[in-house]
Amino acid sequence: MEITSSRNLYLFIFSLLLILLFSSSCSAYSELDVLLKLKSSMIGPKGSGLKDWKPSSSPSAHCSFSGVRCDQDSRVVSLNVSFECLFGTIPPEIGLLNKLVNLTITNVNLTGKLPSEIGNLTSLKVLNISGNVFDGNFPGGIVHEMTELETLDAYNNNFTGPLPVEIVSLKNLKHLSFGGNYFTGEIPESYSEIQSLEYLGLNGNQLRGKVPALLSKLKNLKKIYIGYFNSYEGEIPHEFGSLSNLEVLDMASCNISGEIPTSLSQLKHLHSLFLQVNRLTGHIPPELSGLISLKSLDLSNNALTGEIPESFSALTNITLIHLFNNALYGSIPEFIGDFPNLEVLQLWGNNFTLELPRNLGRSGKLKILDVTSNHLTGHIPRDLCKGGRLQTLILMDNFLFGSIPEELGQCHSLIKIRAMKNELSGRIPAGIFSLPLLNMIELDENYLSGELPETMSGSLSQLRLTNNNITGHIPPAIGNLPNLTVLHLRNNKLNGVIPKEIFNLKMITTMNLSDNNIEGEIPPSISSCESLTSVDFSRNSLSGEIPKGISKLKDLSILNFSRNQLTGQIPVEIRLMTSLTTLDLSYNDFIGIIPNGGQFLAFNESSFAGNPNLCFSRNSSLCPSLTNSIKHSGRGQTASFGTSKIVITVIALVTAFLLIFVTVYRLRKKRSQKSRAWKLTAFQRLDFKAEDVLESLKDENIIGKGGAGIVYRGSMPAGIDVAIKRLVGRGTGRYDHGFSAEIRTLGQIRHRNIVRLLGYVSNKDSNLLLYEYMPNGSLGELLHGPKGGHLQWETRYRIALESAKGLCYLHHDCSPLIIHRDVKSNNILLDSEFEAHVADFGLAKFLQGPGSSECMSIVAGSYGYIAPEYAYTLKVDEKSDVYSFGVVLLELIAGKRPVGDFGDGVEIVRWVKKTTSELSQPSEAASVMAVVDPRLSGYPLTGVIHLFNIALMCVRDESAARPTMREVVHMLANPPQSAPPPSRLLTL
Repeated sequence: MEITSSRNLYLFIFSLLLILLFSSSCSAYSELDVLLKLKSSMIGPKGSGLKDWKPSSSPSAHCSFSGVRCDQDSRVVSLNVSFECLFGTIPPEIGLLNKLVNLTITNVNLTGKLPSEIGNLTSLKVLNISGNVFDGNFPGGIVHEMTELETLDAYNNNFTGPLPVEIVSLKNLKHLSFGGNYFTGEIPESYSEIQSLEYLGLNGNQLRGKVPALLSKLKNLKKIYIGYFNSYEGEIPHEFGSLSNLEVLDMASCNISGEIPTSLSQLKHLHSLFLQVNRLTGHIPPELSGLISLKSLDLSNNALTGEIPESFSALTNITLIHLFNNALYGSIPEFIGDFPNLEVLQLWGNNFTLELPRNLGRSGKLKILDVTSNHLTGHIPRDLCKGGRLQTLILMDNFLFGSIPEELGQCHSLIKIRAMKNELSGRIPAGIFSLPLLNMIELDENYLSGELPETMSGSLSQLRLTNNNITGHIPPAIGNLPNLTVLHLRNNKLNGVIPKEIFNLKMITTMNLSDNNIEGEIPPSISSCESLTSVDFSRNSLSGEIPKGISKLKDLSILNFSRNQLTGQIPVEIRLMTSLTTLDLSYNDFIGIIPNGGQFLAFNESSFAGNPNLCFSRNSSLCPSLTNSIKHSGRGQTASFGTSKIVITVIALVTAFLLIFVTVYRLRKKRSQKSRAWKLTAFQRLDFKAEDVLESLKDENIIGKGGAGIVYRGSMPAGIDVAIKRLVGRGTGRYDHGFSAEIRTLGQIRHRNIVRLLGYVSNKDSNLLLYEYMPNGSLGELLHGPKGGHLQWETRYRIALESAKGLCYLHHDCSPLIIHRDVKSNNILLDSEFEAHVADFGLAKFLQGPGSSECMSIVAGSYGYIAPEYAYTLKVDEKSDVYSFGVVLLELIAGKRPVGDFGDGVEIVRWVKKTTSELSQPSEAASVMAVVDPRLSGYPLTGVIHLFNIALMCVRDESAARPTMREVVHMLANPPQSAPPPSRLLTL
């Protein structure tokens, strides 16, 4: 008995000690310690972040930390760190802040799984972890004790698996957002039991099945977002008509079919109905006129038919109507012009007929009107800009006639006018050319006449008036449009001369004045317009010679002076225009011999046809212009100096020189043979000779042509294929076509993701660079060619990472560092395994160190890839390469070329920024969806968003704001978990 008592006493003492020890350890973990633990787990870039969270002896010091709010007992009741850019995870110690009422950690890039200890935060009313990279199944069990929770927001993470059903127990929950994740399965019908719910966001997941009709039991629901990336079966539940408090119904882009239920007309508080991008059929229900609070209606991109219901005249609160890309027909009702608050009307891609409502815009609120590709006729309404708010007017591809209203010439809010392919006539209102915000005028293919105004000013960047009847001369005032990049005046009735003021435009890239009656000479000032990439003056009456300064246009790729009356010789300087890919000088009066070598190797005989006095160098003996030149020389003695005397004189001279030649032949033979001999210089062991390389220089082996020469595929005797880049003329300095730069650069660097220079073959006239052969060609050719659709996401992502590693090596591992200056998709080559290799170092430059820059004499590179500071200041550094690489990333995401797919003068960076800025409901997911390559399938949204955000960082206007290539590689190599791992391989 005594032993038992003693044992119990010992056990009691031991238990007491454990309790004291545990309580001591717990009390040692103060809330300050917890916050400092959070700081160590959630760090910012380069260790920054939460800088004012510092240790202190004060018991309430943590209450003054940024983002922290305490109660009167210095207990943390609110924690919001959404103001920082953080990485890392949420540590389990978060559960010790058990007085928290508000936990908001949004848009800070945290990863990993949510710790189960969050379930200890039983006082929480707000749990917002949106905009991070949390993954795995959402731990629904954490909410069991959160009886006070009102907001649960996990939007835009990487959660997977089924939607958690445990949240049904949250009787006070008002806001639930699981959108922008990767949840699968069906929407649980039990969600209909959360009777307190006012906001339900399940959009942007991978949900399937039918939309539960039982959700109609949520009588307090005000906003429901369940579309975007989800793919449901069946129709919109007609029971949704009983959600009497509903304000927003968004079921866009989720594969719903069938007809729009008439029961939705009962939603008297609904102000936004978004059903776009589905498979809806049938007519627009006239009963929807019962939506008396409706402001935004988007039924676009469906298969709806019929007419706009007359009953819609009751929708007097409407501000936005999107019905585009359906099969609607009939007239556009007059009452639409009476809507007092209408701001946006987009009806393009339907079959509407008759006239636009004459009172359209009379309310003074209209901002955007787009009725492209219908069958509309009649006049353009005069009051479209009555309120001075109209920004976008797009009327393309209809049958509108009459003149353009003079009132539009006073519409100072206008940004864009596009009305090509109509039957408009009369003169263009002069005021349009001086509107302060207008950046685009597209009136091609109409019957417009009259003269262009003598006064122009403003922000115009594109002026397109092709295929009209405009007369008079080209006004010098066009030179007052400093932002003009595209000028198209082709096929009009313009006359007079080309005003020299046009070439004061420092941003002009494309100029087409062809098919007019323009005369006079080409102004020499064209040489000062160094931004030009395309010039077409064909089919006019131009005379005189080509200005010799034309060679200063280093970015020019298209030059067409055909079918004029130009004379003189073709400037030999054109051979130095390495960007020139298309040259047409046919049907003029040029004389002499066509220069050879340099860029002239890229052009065939058709470029010079129709010039009877123009000869190729191989036929110079039969050249009429040379014969005539000899006939007419000799100061008036031509008549006595006939052809026979010329022949005799030539024979005599040949005989004399023959004796001299025979005398020195033996002395020069050895040196001549040496100078003409081809020499192979190898950077590694090569099992072939120079002769093997030369045998491959055949037309049938050509695999590419560029500004610096021609590329051949060569099959060497040992079965090895090499790429042979034939440069024209070694030369010196800036005119060696990149030979010195390539040798200096590739001759001393070795990296897996940089193309290997095997060696070079050279003589005194030419250089042949030998590279490892890349059987899959360039990324640009593959991505934008017929096989581009087979280049799926994982391969694209891996190519991005591998090419970034190559550039990172140049910028950070070479001394001095190397800037490429011509980063583009065509200079990223793919081997047999689709591994990326950065190539073409003809423009490469060495810099002494990071942060240094070099001022170039001209802008080199490829249009669409050139960084803004390089184009404007001619200063180049490694961040210029980063910008170009960002353009390549946008190409990989959008599947579009950097220029040419968006209209002349618009490049991919501007298109992306414009497209995403015009989204009605902007978000990362919506931005990506607006630009992503439609040929891609099964891609991870978070991975695409990740790459998209990196691309946008790279193409920032400010050079200093762009990441380094080392940072780019780090971000690419550490994608969100749902993005493809960099090592995975997906071949075509």
